[in-house]
Amino acid sequence: MDTVALYMQYIVNGLTLGAIYSLIALGYTMVYGILKFINFAHGDILMVGAFIGLLVYTALTGEAADPGAWTIIAFFIAMLVSMVACALLGMLIERVAYKPLRNANRLAPLLSAIGVSFILSNGAAWIFGTQSRRFPYPFANDPIRIGAIAITPHQIVVVLVSVLMMVLLTFFVNKTRMGKAMRAASLDQATSMLMGINVNRVISLTFAIGSALAAVGGILASFDFRVYPSMGTMTGLKAFVAAVIGGIGNIQGAMLGGVLLGILEAVGAPLLHIPNSMRDTVAFAVLIIVLLVKPDGILGKNEREKV
Repeated sequence: MDTVALYMQYIVNGLTLGAIYSLIALGYTMVYGILKFINFAHGDILMVGAFIGLLVYTALTGEAADPGAWTIIAFFIAMLVSMVACALLGMLIERVAYKPLRNANRLAPLLSAIGVSFILSNGAAWIFGTQSRRFPYPFANDPIRIGAIAITPHQIVVVLVSVLMMVLLTFFVNKTRMGKAMRAASLDQATSMLMGINVNRVISLTFAIGSALAAVGGILASFDFRVYPSMGTMTGLKAFVAAVIGGIGNIQGAMLGGVLLGILEAVGAPLLHIPNSMRDTVAFAVLIIVLLVKPDGILGKNEREKV
């Protein structure tokens, strides 16, 4: 394979990875847009979603089912069940761990989020054990070759599902009444309440949507990274980096940041001869550069905080 084809392959792989980062980053950016705090338990919600998806899929198909029409149907059923379960989990976490601290010092909800993260990861380790599990492909994953570039059905599914989720979210936020309420609450909660918007309901819905998208991202990521209790830690952190790169609080920025980070990670590591064991350094190096050059992110707005 020549150099051009090789790097084209890296870009294809990066787009797949970036689509997953974008899905997860949306949860960070939606919560920050309204509450102005980082939900560091978000990565562990994607882990819970992956476990639920795997359990439902295995229950429907058995341990060693041959890929076919039923396994594909079972996969999407498992994804829907996981989305609903994680949406409810996200709403519960918001109600129990964040809502009572809404008017507290900004450090309090941050520490609460870290506490919830440890509870979820350690709870999963206690229930499921620490051994990683493979999420079987529900379809034949033989690569499709376009010249020297190989594209797997898994990569196509990841991109198609991610794009569909992002389009639906964009439509919801921009065209529906509740979406407009979410945008209003992100600008000014007090004024939104005076205008008759139920801000508590908007916040709960925001957590539900973000957590459901994290579940999808967790299931899609589990094909490559397997399913284990700490899987959400690094994936969640890199999705947070993607949200910051794009401009945290900006939905389009989260999508753009995820794709850019995925491509930079896939291309940058081999280009700079970074070993796979140190590949994660690319994401955090990019984060430092973005914070130094454009702290508000690519699509972020420079907002001065009044004191």
